[in-house]
Amino acid sequence: MAGLPIAQPLPAPGLRARVLRLAGSRAFQEWAARMPVLRRLVRAEGSAMFDIVAGFVNSQTLMALVELRILHLLHDGAESADDLARRCDIPAPRMQVLLQAGAALGLLRRARDGRFSLALRGAAMIGVPGLEAMVRHHRALYADLADPVAFWRDGQNTELSRFWPYVFGASGAVDPEITASYSRLMADSQALVAEDTLRMVDLRDARQLLDIGGGTGAFLCAAGQAYPALQLGLFDLPVVVANAAGRLDAAGLLHRSRIYPGSFRDDPLPQGADAVSLIRVLYDHDDSTVRSLLAAIRKTLPPAGRLIISEPMSGGARPDRATDVYFSIYTLAMQTGRTRSLAEIGALLAGSGFDNIKETWGYRPFVTSVITARSPAQ
Repeated sequence: MAGLPIAQPLPAPGLRARVLRLAGSRAFQEWAARMPVLRRLVRAEGSAMFDIVAGFVNSQTLMALVELRILHLLHDGAESADDLARRCDIPAPRMQVLLQAGAALGLLRRARDGRFSLALRGAAMIGVPGLEAMVRHHRALYADLADPVAFWRDGQNTELSRFWPYVFGASGAVDPEITASYSRLMADSQALVAEDTLRMVDLRDARQLLDIGGGTGAFLCAAGQAYPALQLGLFDLPVVVANAAGRLDAAGLLHRSRIYPGSFRDDPLPQGADAVSLIRVLYDHDDSTVRSLLAAIRKTLPPAGRLIISEPMSGGARPDRATDVYFSIYTLAMQTGRTRSLAEIGALLAGSGFDNIKETWGYRPFVTSVITARSPAQ
């Protein structure tokens, strides 16, 4: 499959239209593929195009490697396809295809003797906190996208909306097993989010941090360990924060922490904090809910109090591959939220009375980006 690589931005609408017509011409594609100057570019564009076409097979191959724990089985050394087939109860010829695919994806390495071992990318997969859990969780998203046209036309009754019931305002009525499942997933995924957020935000001037929607306290633990003098507060649904004390105690932070069970939809926010964090919270909710939450935080903060918002964000006018595909579609499947750009969140903040708004596009935007803002000084 070949295609014409198109430089961005194109110089003029008329030229753009002509180039697009050429790109769609099979005769021109064949001519460009024979030209030494264009051949490499044409091949690169064709490879990128096929990577998009084959994406669902790539993701399902990864799912199989994770579910069968093949990356873990190869952690201590190389094994043959026959040995792994016996250990995983998979027919040897099919295991050979799976391992070959894993090597082609850069997760495994194939040695000259035909055995397979872990590649650097595969080692990173099992070393990144929460990544394997996220891959397993994708079963729900795959189910929602099984009929993509129906999903975009309607998208009702999705698996993801049932997995994340709190986004509809549910609290005590949520099944404890469901609560435990999404709490574990949030906590596992928060390690990298906390790491990147604290690289972009300096909390040395903060006295007390309130983490709203902070789950079982994963981000709060990271912030508390980074800033030993910081007083900590955690506010989330009662069924969620029920397990927070154990996490904070294990981290040696319970003595300077307060846990507030409640819903920011219905209950007043705790008072006294001069810094508030919203870590992967806003993109779970619609604009009206976000506006209400920001207004409540604005009233809670003292003059010059700080708000920290950290989550993956849309590239806006410059669409981003990770956030505008993965996260935007994921939040769409949740039915209540959406992935916003830095500019959109900044506008919501300004409309809620915040100023000194600072935007930081993350160096790993697929993990998080950050916006900070201040309540007006008096």
